[in-house]
Amino acid sequence: MAIILAAACLNALRPAPARASFGPPQQVITTDPQTCVHTRLTDEVEEWKVQRSLQEARELGAPTIVEFFPWAYIESAEDRYDWAAADRIVRHAENQGIRIIARMGLVPDWARDSDRLETSTLNTLPEESYADFAAFVADFAARYAAVIDQIIIWNEPNLAFEWGFSEVDPAGYARLLEAVYQAAHAANPNVEILAAPLAPTLEPEGSPAGLNDLLYLQALYDAGAAPYFDALAVHTYGFTSPPDDPPAPDKLNFRRAELLREIMIENGDAGKPVYVTETGWNDSPRWAYGVLPSQRASWTVRALQIAAEDWPWAETLCLWVLRYPAPSYSYPDDFALLTTGFQRKPVFDAVRAYTQGEAVPEERWLPPPAAPSS
Repeated sequence: MAIILAAACLNALRPAPARASFGPPQQVITTDPQTCVHTRLTDEVEEWKVQRSLQEARELGAPTIVEFFPWAYIESAEDRYDWAAADRIVRHAENQGIRIIARMGLVPDWARDSDRLETSTLNTLPEESYADFAAFVADFAARYAAVIDQIIIWNEPNLAFEWGFSEVDPAGYARLLEAVYQAAHAANPNVEILAAPLAPTLEPEGSPAGLNDLLYLQALYDAGAAPYFDALAVHTYGFTSPPDDPPAPDKLNFRRAELLREIMIENGDAGKPVYVTETGWNDSPRWAYGVLPSQRASWTVRALQIAAEDWPWAETLCLWVLRYPAPSYSYPDDFALLTTGFQRKPVFDAVRAYTQGEAVPEERWLPPPAAPSS
């Protein structure tokens, strides 16, 4: 009993978690308004970390963030909403002078097939629940009409994993866009509905893992989706190729986005903008697709320059990812611009220098060691 009492007393003596108080409204200073960064704020427990992350995004020179607002978190029970976490993010983003592009997804249990809950996933959305998802998107669009005008519908539906481990279905996704479009526009006439970014992949037709993003986008047009999205979201990663590497249908590189743009033009959608909502390089020393930190820093800046100079159709170039709430102790951690402890990585400093019009360090690294003599 004494041990329990002592533990309770020690717990009571712990300092209260840091609170986040609002300062005067801020403004993002940048020479490149296309600069954007994807955040992971929804999973933050402590409010001060949300605030600090957005302060860092402002310091980076990014006037826009992409943030995920999961349906399953906000409407975990039908018609019962918990907006607290979303409201918190929106308030702090407004205070820092940052606009939000909202990504929608993750299906609550009540909207999934009750007979298949154990075999389905949070990415499983039965077609009979499309109307429920559309109603949620409309509620979100109405609540944040004054501050959020871009909403992404789903994420990478050309991957089986992101489509509930079901066969990928461009026509099914087109019907989802149709269900959402009018409801969202009725709730907020200024909203832009962004068709989901596709995962860059070379998977052929019939693959159980997914479908080539170029083939999927064309299939989406063939299914009649064009009237039901106002802009296209795009994911385009560099992997181990430099940003100037020319695009080709059989290559995954940064400029693959240009091939997606060509498909839009071929289908009469040249007037629609593109939002690149994920891009970048990884500087893990242990991942096959990692590059050196100096390469990552200089290549990221060059990618921003390409978008600013050569991609007038691109509204944003959003880097994945600002920071993770907790480490995974694996290669995804090395996509972050900040460590979980808010330490800035070289790529952060390079991008910040670029957006502030400062000199950006040139790419430097040591040559490989000479082979040992026999």
